[in-house]
Amino acid sequence: MTHTMIGYARCSTDKQDLAAQKGILAEMGIAADRIYTDHGFTGSNRLRPGLDQALAAVRAGDTFVVPKLDRLARSVPDARAIADALAARGVKLQLGSSVHDPTDPMGKMFFNILATFAEFEADLIRMRTREGMAVARAKGKLRGKKPKLSDRQQRELRRMYDTGDYSVSDLAELFSISRPTVYRTLSRSAGEVTAKAA
Repeated sequence: MTHTMIGYARCSTDKQDLAAQKGILAEMGIAADRIYTDHGFTGSNRLRPGLDQALAAVRAGDTFVVPKLDRLARSVPDARAIADALAARGVKLQLGSSVHDPTDPMGKMFFNILATFAEFEADLIRMRTREGMAVARAKGKLRGKKPKLSDRQQRELRRMYDTGDYSVSDLAELFSISRPTVYRTLSRSAGEVTAKAA
């Protein structure tokens, strides 16, 4: 069995984003020649040559690494299919700094939650012009607010927070937003509840 880390990065149109992802993978110790990429392919497009090459490169005992789950797949079935195929081959799947354990019930649930919110995020991405914002942000010219969560995401965030099982940091990672945005969303939803009660 080998013990190699294979990295994968993908972006639809934003070169800055691809460079950032490759930087994250490099910081994890993945060699440049072990990082496979796709540029100009959407997450919903399963025909991704870079991903196919990366999946073909891994062997039993290796670790397949992506910066975030939404870089790997944009639908829950696709994410599960890839994760299951890797597990069947004896390959570990690492999402950022977390290694997905398909045999752990909590790990399985967390993976499904991430995949579900990756789909939500895909809807938001289609509604905003990412490339211009990313370039401006990289040059320090953009200090605007991050895109808001959809009403559905805001309700889900509130529900998850109210269960007491998720910290603000957990929610920020799950929804790919900053902690201040989580606080603003919770404060806004609390205000709406108060207004309705009045």
